[in-house]
Amino acid sequence: MQRQQTIEALLNNSFKLTYFSVVNESHMHSVPPNSETHFKLTLVGDEFESCSRVQRHQKVYKLLGPMLQEGLHALALHIYTITEWAEKAEKAPASPDCIGGSKSG
Repeated sequence: MQRQQTIEALLNNSFKLTYFSVVNESHMHSVPPNSETHFKLTLVGDEFESCSRVQRHQKVYKLLGPMLQEGLHALALHIYTITEWAEKAEKAPASPDCIGGSKSG
């Protein structure tokens, strides 16, 4: 799980987060076993207070974008302020099932 650990370290060192979660969802997609290609990120912090949804995503892609050239395929981003996270009952939305590749059967 080297890529997951790298993502976690980059997030932890780059943002002041009150909560974050990095979930490897590669097993839900048409990829070889033990892949690290699809991740769901939930990030919570006050530093997103003055940012639009697009600006929040841009911050994360600026940080993790180079990994997309190295085998990372997809990021599901759920980025909240502390207030927004409380309004969501501290739960990120469930990820949909993969409909592409051999999983679309």
